[in-house]
Amino acid sequence: MATFPSPAVGSLVQPIPVHPQDSFAITFAPLALEDVYTLTDDPANGAIVLMSGMVRNKTDGRAVVALEYQAYEPMALQIFRQIAAEIRQQWPIVNRVVIHHRIGRLQIGEISVLVAVGCPHRSEAFAACQYAIDHLKHSAPIWKKERWEDGSSSWVSIGACEQK
Repeated sequence: MATFPSPAVGSLVQPIPVHPQDSFAITFAPLALEDVYTLTDDPANGAIVLMSGMVRNKTDGRAVVALEYQAYEPMALQIFRQIAAEIRQQWPIVNRVVIHHRIGRLQIGEISVLVAVGCPHRSEAFAACQYAIDHLKHSAPIWKKERWEDGSSSWVSIGACEQK
């Protein structure tokens, strides 16, 4: 099992174990459900739970025309690995964890994030997938610019979106 250094706390750096079949990505390329499903598939799975976050046309009653995502990629990928490690501590039977996030300008209906968990049982797969997306939104250094129909825009940390 490979390890990567975690973000430093003071002068201490702790390795984050990485399962060799997990997949983490931040990309400008469009995300595909089929690709993430295939990466999550495993003969030991009884369930794959896949969460797809998409650009919607309204936020707080305001018409949205597009979103623009930016990320501090090295730290965001560390957070993704940390989330997977925490999932494996809480649900040791999880077979695969996939977290892919898109950056750049996205139009209404485009997929911004895909999180998938493969597991022998559905209850653990659902719980682990929800844990992953909830912790990603609150911990990953990813920001989005909401572009409004009236021409205005504003930057928002994706974690702030969950507090509404």
